[in-house]
Amino acid sequence: MTTSSRVPRPLSDGTRNATVARLEQENTQLRHAVDSHAVVDQALGVLIAVHRIPPDAGFEVLREVSQHTNIKLHAVAEALIGWALGQPLPEPVEQELGEAVQRRSRKGDDPA
Repeated sequence: MTTSSRVPRPLSDGTRNATVARLEQENTQLRHAVDSHAVVDQALGVLIAVHRIPPDAGFEVLREVSQHTNIKLHAVAEALIGWALGQPLPEPVEQELGEAVQRRSRKGDDPA
């Protein structure tokens, strides 16, 4: 029976620095993704509570508003959270939000 032991080779300073920089960048991207996800979840909660729509319809509402206004989804979510806290919604978001909620509410009313 042959066993081989893998002994890690020491990294050069350049390789170590590049690895650390890559990992720091990945860490930053992951933190941003987690923060964005939390904001979207909070906005979904607002839609569910205010408009009494199911979570999947709430996400579709956010997605549609984002696409129709050309505003990033997390920015739409932030605006909606701000609205729940008393801030006005930007006009294009307010208009599209009303239309998207109506579309989703009508789909929920269909017996089919």
